[in-house]
Amino acid sequence: MNKEILVAKHVTKIYGVGTKHPVTALQDISLKMYEGDFICVMGPSGSGKSTFINTLSTIDVPTKGQVFINGTEVRAMGENEVGRFRYKNLGFIFQEFNLLDSLTIFENIAIPLTLSDTPLNEIKERVSNIAIKLSVDMLLDKYPHECSGGQRQRAAIARALVTQPKLIVADEPTGNLDSQNSHDLLELFKRLNEEEGVSILMVTHDSMIASYSQKLLYIKDGQIAETIEKGQLSQKEYFYKIVDVNSVESQKLFVDEQV
Repeated sequence: MNKEILVAKHVTKIYGVGTKHPVTALQDISLKMYEGDFICVMGPSGSGKSTFINTLSTIDVPTKGQVFINGTEVRAMGENEVGRFRYKNLGFIFQEFNLLDSLTIFENIAIPLTLSDTPLNEIKERVSNIAIKLSVDMLLDKYPHECSGGQRQRAAIARALVTQPKLIVADEPTGNLDSQNSHDLLELFKRLNEEEGVSILMVTHDSMIASYSQKLLYIKDGQIAETIEKGQLSQKEYFYKIVDVNSVESQKLFVDEQV
């Protein structure tokens, strides 16, 4: 069996603890993710998707429960230690790319290595290698505003991969891309996952995008309401199962409103 890469044990996240109106965003979430898993998270707006992915990836801290990444408990680390741990073990890809306009593409990709005090010669080598792999090697001297949306997203992915993390965390990574660039990105994710064993935890609202994963978690009211495994299904069959779950859950929302 593959190594456990992410484990959540009875994780609860409450905002406004100690106030008159605390809000429970996550409630008693437990999850095991193994090396090579590709898991997609879906759910209606306000269901807790972003809190789920943030709390499991060190961006936020659970109110109760434990999160382990590569066997290390996140809550047991200090703030500075968490930062170093994050850059070493996780790669983040966001909808807005989050590239710094004042830095070249090379400098943007190098940020995680620079922050972890990687030697300059190693930085140059690793940035060059990942840039070639993602076809952005001709853009390294350019600034983000000089690049297309697809190119900027590839640069953001290169930055996420340059530390060779075991887990990629992606929040709506195709949100600002056209259909062709979205397809190219998902094929890249699929290749990284299947050929290089990179684990991916991705949030999306799109059933077609979710069909590239191996497992779907449907979040509702801060809990995992449904789990779908792709198993031996074709991507088309898996897609239709995902559509069915979304449709059933959407219908429940209308029923709840009428009650």
